[in-house]
Amino acid sequence: MSGNEIISVRTRLGFIGLGHLGAPIARRLLAAGFPMVVYNRDRAKAEPLADLGAAVAQHPAELAREVDVVLSCLADWPAVEAVYLGKGEVLRSARPGTRIVELSTISPETSRRLHKSARQFDLAALDVPISGSTPAAEAGALTLFGGGERPVFESAGPIFSAIAKQWFYMGPAGSGVAMKLVVNALLGVGMQAVAEAVVLGEGLDLPRDLLFEVLAKTAVVAPAHVGKLAAAKEYDYAPQFPVRLMQKDFGLILAAAAERHFTMPATEAAAVINSAEASSGREEDFSAVIRRMEQEAGTVDLLPPAA
Repeated sequence: MSGNEIISVRTRLGFIGLGHLGAPIARRLLAAGFPMVVYNRDRAKAEPLADLGAAVAQHPAELAREVDVVLSCLADWPAVEAVYLGKGEVLRSARPGTRIVELSTISPETSRRLHKSARQFDLAALDVPISGSTPAAEAGALTLFGGGERPVFESAGPIFSAIAKQWFYMGPAGSGVAMKLVVNALLGVGMQAVAEAVVLGEGLDLPRDLLFEVLAKTAVVAPAHVGKLAAAKEYDYAPQFPVRLMQKDFGLILAAAAERHFTMPATEAAAVINSAEASSGREEDFSAVIRRMEQEAGTVDLLPPAA
């Protein structure tokens, strides 16, 4: 298909990476009627999509040969590089005119390298990172930030409408992931601020349950943190946005700042606590920094054991 042709529900999609966000996004696209081929390194994660009608590819290159649009939602740049430029051979295998919608959070610089490489194969690439956790993905209520050629971005509207409540074109290649780093700086620092505020309230002898309930209803708590407070009140840190991914994003944010010779002291401090929690190796939500701060402050007598 041509680079600016509007995508329709007859457009054959390929989806690579069926993790916490990728799987519910792929399910919504299937439910919207798109024919789909899926691939995941752990094939077991692809089987539920096969039950819903998706074809399962044995290799990313096989997927790329069969579809008009390749979407991917991967953990980090090494995974993205392996899929597109390495052993995955997606760029080499895709037909000319194929469009790439890369949903992962990577650095603007590496995103621009992917765009440049895609052009060499007559492919059109977008960086469209996701803002939102698993429940938002399941509800089709994500926010998307787009980088790349505007006509290509606009042509993908039918895909975006199936998975997101809003999407924004931010500019040329790398602009989408740049905006995602801005947003996640606030997300991570805000979560650390919430954790510290909780510990302060507990230290001032406020009842824990009441503290969590009232704090979530105040204007100073961002919508993204409200659900985290409700879960943390019950000591529930099941991963919706895993702490390891927040740690990765903190690294990207601080690296971008360092390259531009400015400091982000609040972000640096939050990243230290996040990294300490991530080092536990538990697959938990990034809101687990609340529990870490409670444990360090000794503001609760007993915390349920971690899973």
